[in-house]
Amino acid sequence: MELEDDFDAFDPERLVQCPYNKHHRIRACRFPYHLVKCKKSYPEVAKQLATCPFNARHLIPQADLSDHIAKCSYKGLIEQDVGNQPSDFKRDEMNAVSTWQAPPCDEDWEAELLEQSDSPFIWGMCNSGINSSSTTSGRESYLPSGVRAPEISPYTPPFKR
Repeated sequence: MELEDDFDAFDPERLVQCPYNKHHRIRACRFPYHLVKCKKSYPEVAKQLATCPFNARHLIPQADLSDHIAKCSYKGLIEQDVGNQPSDFKRDEMNAVSTWQAPPCDEDWEAELLEQSDSPFIWGMCNSGINSSSTTSGRESYLPSGVRAPEISPYTPPFKR
């Protein structure tokens, strides 16, 4: 799959051969993007290839997958990472069920909804005064003196004013 050159294996500029079309040679840094593109262009070939469990850039014919898994150079890196786990590491601790429980909830949203008035919220205005005729203009302002709420919203289009 990859071209064997004297380049460093992690060199982003090295050329890699496409598993879908042997005539495609792509820079390693662009290879994952190319794989996605070619997989869409060659769906029949994609059905015949399997992905290596150690490196998703390795696409191998399904018949050769078991041989590749045994010989894959990235297998050693995975085994090395697993080998570096602390000696007291236990799989049971990874799969332990959490005993955390949510605290009891004292909120009752339905009751709060019934307690609210039918009037909409308007910033700077008293909700109880909107439907009431006791105020002069039907509104009671909670703004400090000398400050008034705008007559129209600045976000209202001119044709709706």
